[in-house]
Amino acid sequence: MTTAPNPAPKHPQKTPVLAAEKSPAVIAMGWLHTAKFLTTAPQLHFLPEHDVPEIAFVGRSNAGKSTCINTLTQQKQLAFASKRPGRTQHINLFSLGKQGVMDAVLTDLPGYGYAAVPKQDKIRWQQVMANYLVSRKNLKGIVLMCDPRHGITELDEVLLEVIRPRVEEGLKFLIVLTKADKLTRSEGAKVLSITKLQAGGGEVRLFSATKKTGVEDVAQLLWKWAHPEAAPAAQ
Repeated sequence: MTTAPNPAPKHPQKTPVLAAEKSPAVIAMGWLHTAKFLTTAPQLHFLPEHDVPEIAFVGRSNAGKSTCINTLTQQKQLAFASKRPGRTQHINLFSLGKQGVMDAVLTDLPGYGYAAVPKQDKIRWQQVMANYLVSRKNLKGIVLMCDPRHGITELDEVLLEVIRPRVEEGLKFLIVLTKADKLTRSEGAKVLSITKLQAGGGEVRLFSATKKTGVEDVAQLLWKWAHPEAAPAAQ
């Protein structure tokens, strides 16, 4: 007796569709969006000890540092911009990490070079900043904010000299040329080329919070600094 073939199922099983892998930019931006206030410290000895990498943001007052941090983390008021530039002289730390597990810290160092700050306060704070940049053991990278219309200033050059030994030892370094939307395309290309020559081995990126120029690029670079073991995923 011949066995009849089984009839085709009325509702054939659908092949499961795998979710598309997240792009490096989405991964990096999602990671930065987890930023939360951790602590503030007026002196180095108040800083907490931890073993996760720190990435420090530095720059002259009015260089757009707070705006840059807020844009990268997609939070409007994470980094507070004082109405009196140069007056806020505390180190602010922000934790990063998904599922509540801290895997990196952003360090917001107060702006320097503002004329209204008394000379003795400038000297004291510059010493605190220099000590942090030279001695903080888990400092992984430094992001220097510069207004491209003014370029690398004398105080920026002093900072570059302070960190040069650590950069030569492998410390990551990035110059972010903020407010790039104020420049024409040719002006932006010119200042980018000049700054790369001055960066001393560091990276340079044009950045605009208004037009979102360079935001994802910088985010991916910071993510890669904090996750060197997973660097290929952030290319």
